[in-house]
Amino acid sequence: MRRVLVLNASYQPLNLVNVKRAVVLVLKNKAEIIEERGEHIHSERMTMPYPSVIRLVYYVSIPYRAVSLSRRAVFIRDGHTCQYCGGRAESIDHIIPRSRGGGHVWENVVAACSRCNTRKMNRLPSEAGLKLMRKPVEPHNHIWIFSLAADIHPTWEPYLETALVG
Repeated sequence: MRRVLVLNASYQPLNLVNVKRAVVLVLKNKAEIIEERGEHIHSERMTMPYPSVIRLVYYVSIPYRAVSLSRRAVFIRDGHTCQYCGGRAESIDHIIPRSRGGGHVWENVVAACSRCNTRKMNRLPSEAGLKLMRKPVEPHNHIWIFSLAADIHPTWEPYLETALVG
């Protein structure tokens, strides 16, 4: 299903909604279409552009949104790259293994290739002769959009921050 990016009045990404919800917001004058997909939606009495990005006409105050830790979000944060060797990541790895008291938290989880993950097993990276390319941190930007969307439409890119990790 195609999703529509919803921006706050300040152009800050807020959410992804389905097309029906986006059309209702536009028709009720609660939002305006900022970007279109180049197609049209037809009804009995009207035709309107198919929205890709809409902007609310009023500002909505939202609290900080924590990004939930998931396999997909870790891959996105780490660029689908093994954080030990730089190869293509296929799994996630706990830097301090859970069997040794390591938590399932952003700062302890990285993307890894099968070879490095098997080599490390339930050891610390130093014990397996591995070194992290960079220290993992919790992402604070708009990674939640990437983890919710099946694909990112090109018209969204100007409104999303390019760096996922500060």
